[in-house]
Amino acid sequence: MPSRRLGVVVTRRLPERVETRLKDLFDVTLGPQDRPMSRDELVQAVRHADVLVPNLRDVIDQSLLSQAGDQLRLIANYGAGVDHIDVATARQRGILVSNTPDVVTEDTADMTIALILALLRRVPEGLAMMQADEWTGWSPNSMLGSRITGKRIGILGMGRIGQAVARRARAFGMQIHYHNRRRLREETEAELSARYWESLDQMVARMDVISVNCPHTPSTFHLMNARRLKLLKPEAVIVNTSRGDVIDENALTRMLRAGEIAGAGLDVFRYGRDANPRLRELKNVVLLPHMASATIEGRIEMGEKVLINIKTFADGHRPPDLVLPAMT
Repeated sequence: MPSRRLGVVVTRRLPERVETRLKDLFDVTLGPQDRPMSRDELVQAVRHADVLVPNLRDVIDQSLLSQAGDQLRLIANYGAGVDHIDVATARQRGILVSNTPDVVTEDTADMTIALILALLRRVPEGLAMMQADEWTGWSPNSMLGSRITGKRIGILGMGRIGQAVARRARAFGMQIHYHNRRRLREETEAELSARYWESLDQMVARMDVISVNCPHTPSTFHLMNARRLKLLKPEAVIVNTSRGDVIDENALTRMLRAGEIAGAGLDVFRYGRDANPRLRELKNVVLLPHMASATIEGRIEMGEKVLINIKTFADGHRPPDLVLPAMT
């Protein structure tokens, strides 16, 4: 008798290639529409699935896990971040959690540089002018932006993504500075031509560009708070492709409206998709719909990691991308 195929519930539609491969290997349940599951739908999923494949929009908390059936043994997250999953409670209930690390590094770094260029060179303003047919022709003083070469970039969080940003910024002739929980090895600093700042306050006060690339943890919540934002030079810009919670969004909005900061490029927001509406009114702000990691290649690679984690688990082995409570 063939062994029973694992029942896998995927909470959101994935690239077709990934879904097809999942269906080949497992008994897969997909939502009929590409929308987030409701709480009731998530409850039904954890009650009946052997494996749940959630994403960052799904809150897998203690309350939800308390309703899980005994058959749920793996949460194979589609994404690297797991702050929406109560990993400790999952492990207490004998449920493993895996993720998809090291996939979005290069894509996120690309978008970080794109946001910096968009801000310094006023790309959205130029695009809006052309779309509104308001351009009256070239002028020596028209649409003057700022040169990226020679600018000092302060990278907040020098993990894989932060280092990828540093490599790109260095190629543009920027001066690399960083603050991190731990200082990099000397050879890595030399490779990146990066200067370490133990004091975040001292670093942000001297930078032309701040790039937020640290993970969301209790210690990084509002790390860029109102007091620290006020240390930025008036001509500085700040870019965030990490997590919205790292910046005090309300304080940032007030300072941008008052002209105390030159600009901001945000791909993430404090309340998910609900950006502060006052930010949309500002010409010196570039807002993106959490698309830093949105490449075809990246999404497929994330799906392949999910497949490998589930297949390895199904074969009786430890998933290669297992998340432990100490890692969160």
